[in-house]
Amino acid sequence: MQEVAVIEDPAAAEASLDPMRSRLLAELVEPGSATSLAAKVGLARQKVNYHLRTLEKHGLVELVEERRKGNVTERVMRATASSFVISPTALAAVQPDPARSPDRLSAGWLLALAAQLVRDVGELVTGAVREHKRLATFAIDGQVRFASAADRSAFAEELTACVTALVSKYHDESAPGGRDHRLVVAVHPAVPPAARRGGRPSPGEEG
Repeated sequence: MQEVAVIEDPAAAEASLDPMRSRLLAELVEPGSATSLAAKVGLARQKVNYHLRTLEKHGLVELVEERRKGNVTERVMRATASSFVISPTALAAVQPDPARSPDRLSAGWLLALAAQLVRDVGELVTGAVREHKRLATFAIDGQVRFASAADRSAFAEELTACVTALVSKYHDESAPGGRDHRLVVAVHPAVPPAARRGGRPSPGEEG
């Protein structure tokens, strides 16, 4: 089972977004049959089987084993990953493009960059799994509390200067064995934990 699988096919994305199928995917982090799942999700076994067949068709669940119980063969299924991410590739016609509005202070541009990050890393993860190789990545996640909008602006300027200097130091356009890497640095207001659970997010800062 993969740790994270990236869904790029529109039909697979649609299948995974169905509330019941999403619940079944969550339950199938551990192997289960239609009978055991039916008891957990409160649905008839036949309907669970229908959802499982759809998920299997799109590669979201896989057969682990078959058990013979009297005249019935019970299929034990498992999700192909412990979690899933839908790539913007699944919405090819409307996926955001950073080149359309390259405004570093725009939330829309930040979302477009984030979508591009998911799309690109998703393709790399898929390729790495196919080739049975590890994917070298690095990320930093932190939180900073600014006393004022002026401090936030000064921080952004200093961060830009630091990153620009670091890139200039290590970038080697002529390296024969080099490989390009993409660097994305973002700053945005933190979302309160209560908002992530479905509560109302705090209004964005002004200034």
